[in-house]
This record gives sequence, structure tokens and C-alpha cells, in this order.
Amino acid sequence: MNVLVINCGSSSLKFQLINSDTEAVLAKGLCERIGIDGKLTYQPEGGEKTTEDKAMPTHTEAIQFVIDALTDNERGVVASLDEIGAVGHRVVHGGEKFATSTIITEEVFKAIEECNDLAPLHNPANLIGIEACQKLMPGTPMVAVFDTAFHQTMPDKAFMYGLPYEYYEKYKVRRYGFHGTSHSFVSKRTAEIIGKSYEDTKTVVCHLGNGASICAVLNGKSVDTSMGLTPLEGLVMGTRSGDIDPAILEFIAKKEDMDITALMNMLNKKSGVQGVSGLSSDFRDLTAGAEAGNKRAQIAIDVFAYRVAKYVGSYAAAMNGVDAIAFTAGIGENVCLVREKVCEYLGYLGIKLDKEANATRGEEIEISTVDSKVKVYVVPTNEELAIARETVALV
Repeated sequence: MNVLVINCGSSSLKFQLINSDTEAVLAKGLCERIGIDGKLTYQPEGGEKTTEDKAMPTHTEAIQFVIDALTDNERGVVASLDEIGAVGHRVVHGGEKFATSTIITEEVFKAIEECNDLAPLHNPANLIGIEACQKLMPGTPMVAVFDTAFHQTMPDKAFMYGLPYEYYEKYKVRRYGFHGTSHSFVSKRTAEIIGKSYEDTKTVVCHLGNGASICAVLNGKSVDTSMGLTPLEGLVMGTRSGDIDPAILEFIAKKEDMDITALMNMLNKKSGVQGVSGLSSDFRDLTAGAEAGNKRAQIAIDVFAYRVAKYVGSYAAAMNGVDAIAFTAGIGENVCLVREKVCEYLGYLGIKLDKEANATRGEEIEISTVDSKVKVYVVPTNEELAIARETVALV
């Protein structure tokens, strides 16, 4: 079966067409600047990447251009839409309603819509993508794969906040966690690598990208994760602050005469390693800056790695041990310096880093030594493949 995987943002749409039998990517691409002017990037398997301007007033036009590209006589990879058996949609927030992926029905669509206030930037865009696909591919099964679903196995001691319980009862204020599709994929692959049953493995997954989170996976289930009600909690990230003293907000608001909207904008878009460094949220810029003697760039790298190490340590405690630690996503897979700095804090776990192996970028590899008591790996994530697998399992 060929599965079209859609990841819809407010003004963008990433897609891959995956053959579920071979798990080969037949084609992939990106629609950008939807609602502004429009740009389509498309690359068939084994072919050249092309980019062209196309008017995309809405996501419906964007989906139509994706379909046109996939079925094009010259550069297409399928003869018609009949060769696409299902569509898998990434949906950011499923709240407590969805603990697993699900086939999208009218009732499911409405339930996703009811989670919009938990992810106001993401869920409405995800729903727009679903509607556009339903309009253009009316007979094709659609599946929603939720970022939050994997973490619905967390116990209440992990997901409850120290707030009046009525806010949980009335508004479902609790930890939800994100990057669940990635954490699930990487933890399963890590269990395969170490040769243990997934149901008998203690793994800490470090999904480190511009958005970053850590997850404790105990016997195949998420038991804790660093992001919270929103993706703002947890690690210091590219532009997000991560954990802070909440009283800081009142302090800054009074000093700078800022309202809640300005404060949230600061926390989400002007903080993190960009805010600390004053240079960039991109670790290529930060490492180059640090090497050139930029002290704030060095501080930003150190702050990032230190926070990661603290979470890894706390999750090893939460699981009463750990078999393996997996680094994944853009920073986790490619920034050797961050992995080295994190592992420097973990000697008490018996971790020993193989510096030569750690110099590898973007490949699946063990970066701990043979005699390391806890195994450490780089495991590239593949959220699109994970979504395709979930889709096939349901349809």
C-alpha cells in the first residue's frame, strides 16, 4: 500500500509518499507560504529536487499541487489517486481523548477540534490539512496520528501539576508531552539494537531539535516526558525558555510593562539558546561562535547540555535504572559537542563515551564504549515512517 503522510502547519505542508511494503519513500516535498503566495518543493525517489512558485491561497490548493506532482506524467510516481491507499495526518494535540492513532470520522474530527485551545497554533492547521485531503480524496481512508498519544500512559504522579485540582477537572490542565511519534519510533528501534524485548527495556530518548524534549520509556510505555501542557515546558530549546520560575513573569512584566501576550511571545520566540546567546538558535552558528571566542554562545551551549543531562538523570531515577540512552532529531543526530557535554555528566551511571564514534553525524551508531554500563546511541528519527506504519495498521 502507498501511504501519503501529511504534516500540516499554519502556512506550510510537508509530505511524503511511502510504499508501506518496502518502506521506501517514493516522493517527498514541501509546500510553503500558503496563504501568502506559495512555493512547492518536490523530489521523486532517485530524482532531482525542484522548487517552483505556485499560487496557494489555501491548503486545498496546496494539496491539489501535491496530488498533481505525484501523478504527473513525467515526474510523478503513481498513475492516479487510486494507487494511494490511505493518508496519515500528523495531529499535534489529542488531549486525553486519544491514547492511540485513529481513523478520522466526523466524530473524531470534532473531538480534535475540541482540543484546539490546547494547541491553538497547530491543531487548527492540522484540521485544515485533513479537510483539504477529504475534499480532494473523498474515498480514501484518513488516519490521525497524535504527538500526545504515546504519553497517555503516564501515571497521574507524572502528569499532574501542583495546582488546584479543579483546574484539571474543569480545563484538563496537566502534562501532555509532545514528539510522541518520534519517542515511540526511536525507543522501539533502540530496543531492537540492544537486543532486548521492548516490553522489558528502560530507555531515555533525547529528541533534541529546535523544539526539544526527553522521554522516559519504561517497558514500552512513556512514564514521563519533559514538555507539559504545551511544548514550552522542559528543556532550554532553540527559542523557547523551558522551565523557569513562574514568578519571573510578574517581575519582568512590571519592569518592562509587558502584557501576557508579550510575555508568551518572549518565552516562545525570543528565549532559549537564541535569547541567551543573542546570536542564533542554530547550533551550527553557536558552535562556530563559541570556537571564535563568543562567550555567550558558549554559555548557551553549556546551558542546553546541562539541562538535558539533568533530565536524563531524573528519568534514570524515575525508572530506577536505565538500559540505553538515545539521541535523535537535528541536534541529537548531528551536534557531537552536545552529546559529549551531556555524557560528561553521566559518569555516575557508568557511561563511557567513544569519542571517535561520537564524531559521526546523522547515522545510527553506538557512541558508548564496549565497557560502558549504559549503552548510548544515535538513532535517527523518522516520524513520517512511524505515521505510515500507524496508518497501515489501522486501515
